[in-house]
Amino acid sequence: MKTRKIPMRKCIGCMESFPKKELVRIVKNKENEIKLDLVGKLNGRGTYICKKTECFEKAIKSKRLAKSVEMEIPDEVYEQIKSEISKNE
Repeated sequence: MKTRKIPMRKCIGCMESFPKKELVRIVKNKENEIKLDLVGKLNGRGTYICKKTECFEKAIKSKRLAKSVEMEIPDEVYEQIKSEISKNE
């Protein structure tokens, strides 16, 4: 019997690895829009973060979020993502 390997991803806030389903994906699509991908199915360059506001704050402060999506992120997009993460905490 084969055991399934659980896909692991690293949170860009705390830099710890977690099962993919425990994290939230942030995506940059072809139109350079940054979106929160709650289902994990959107096309584009993705990065993962814990469902904790403190991890999100660390990712912003260290500029890891902007580096991982390879662009500067407008403040209003940060606010949208932060409010979604705080809902899911």
